[in-house]
Order: sequence, then structure tokens, then C-alpha cells
Amino acid sequence: MLKDSMLKFNEPMSKHCSLRSGGTTSEFFQPTDIHKLSDFLKNNKKPVLMVGLGSNLLVRDRGFNGVSIQTKNLKDLSISKDLIESGAGTSLAKLSRFALAQLKYGAEFLSAIPGSVGGALAMNAGAFGSEIWQYVVSVKTMNLSGELQNRYPQDYEISYRSTLHRFKDEFFVSATFDFNLEEQNDHVGELLQKRNSTQPIGLPSCGSVFKNPKNHFAAELIEVSGLKGFCIGGACVSKKHANYIINQDNASAMDIENLIAHIQETIKKKHNIELETEIIIV
Repeated sequence: MLKDSMLKFNEPMSKHCSLRSGGTTSEFFQPTDIHKLSDFLKNNKKPVLMVGLGSNLLVRDRGFNGVSIQTKNLKDLSISKDLIESGAGTSLAKLSRFALAQLKYGAEFLSAIPGSVGGALAMNAGAFGSEIWQYVVSVKTMNLSGELQNRYPQDYEISYRSTLHRFKDEFFVSATFDFNLEEQNDHVGELLQKRNSTQPIGLPSCGSVFKNPKNHFAAELIEVSGLKGFCIGGACVSKKHANYIINQDNASAMDIENLIAHIQETIKKKHNIELETEIIIV
């Protein structure tokens, strides 16, 4: 059953999360396709943690007592009748490039977002005023029994950095998109250049740590509170962009979690605003 797929034991999740920190997972499985994934789940009795590119995930130092399933090999891309189908493990940058090569416009903003299609669907990722669910026609999901389902946007409650649903223990394995804008967004390249100059590109981080509160920018609140460059252990608020936490010096997951809590407490005390995290901590 596991032929051509990869199963490891006591795998450090720091190797699979962009913060380069965190504990181990009891089992780590990389299916080569959704059929291998389905077969594995039909026989699995352990708790499951789904992992894409790990760009929005922190596993606590105690580790995860279960099986972490990484979807990065589920990266098929195809186009049919002007609709693009993508596996959940496809990077958003690759999806953006593929759409552009097919002269399908609208996906340009995805090139600015680290992570995979599955993770982006789960949190309604967005940038430059666009969000991924604007372009979703349908999705395929799988439950913990290995059963596939077709779902549609109306099956979900979609809002800012949030995708809510009533389907217990289902996760995304692919999506079909209609990138239907009439012309390419020529400004994305400029915005990307600006973003790269103001963000700590190349350093271990998870992208934006906090959602922007209504009528505010999280980075601005953190900066005016004097927290730029503030560190706990090896975890520091980026001096380039205050809504980024970087693993500056072999930070533990506890360092990062404590820094997140300190930022939240400071913003609550100074501005009476509760910052909500984008990062998933398990």
C-alpha cells in the first residue's frame, strides 16, 4: 500500500515548517497521489494533522502524537474548458505561473503568498485585495475514512482569512478555478517588488502572524507599540515588517508562542484590540 509513498517515524516537524522550529510527529506520511492517501486513511486509527508547505504552521515542542500527512506531492495541474484544476499540494506561485501561461488572468496575486493550494483554501488566503475563493468553482475533499466528496463555494462560509464548514474531518485535496479577468494585473509585479523590499524574505518565518483587525493593520499596531525587533529567546519581531516573526537564533516553538502571546497582550493593553493569529499552532 505504501509503495512509492513515504512513511517516516519521529520526524522533526521543523524540517517541514517554514519557521524551522517545532517538535516531532509520531508518523509522517507523504502520499504520491490521492489513491495512496485514501488507502492510508482507510487503515489509519491515529489523529491526523494535514500539512501543506508548512508556511502557516507551528508544532509545539512536545510534538504531535499522531500522523502528519504532507500533501506536497499532490500537485497535478491541468486545464479543461478554460477551468484550471490543481492539486492541494501545488504551490500558489506555481498555480499563478501556470494560469498566466494559459493566458488566464486573475491568479497573479497568488504569487505573493507562500504556501499551497490546500492551505490557502483552508484559510481563504489573499493579497492585494484578492482572495482565493473568489475564483473557486468547486473543490474535492477527503474525509478521515478516505472518502472523496465534491463540494462547492456555497457549501462554505467564506470570510476574511476564514473558511468555515459543517463537514467533520474533511480536508481539501484539489480545486477547480475559473481565473476569468479580461486582462492581466500589470501592477502585481510592482507590488511584489515593494513587498519583497519590506518583508524579511529568506529568513525563517511564517508570513503574516496576525490577521488585520477591522479598520487597522496589525503591523502598524505592533510597530507603534514599540515591538519591532523585540525578542523572546531566539524568536524576534522582524525589524523589516512588524507582522512577521522570524526564527533568528534557533528559536523553540515555545519562544515563538510566548512572543505571539506577548504581542497580543501588549496590543490589548495599549489599544484595546485583540489580535487574532493567522498561524495554526498544534
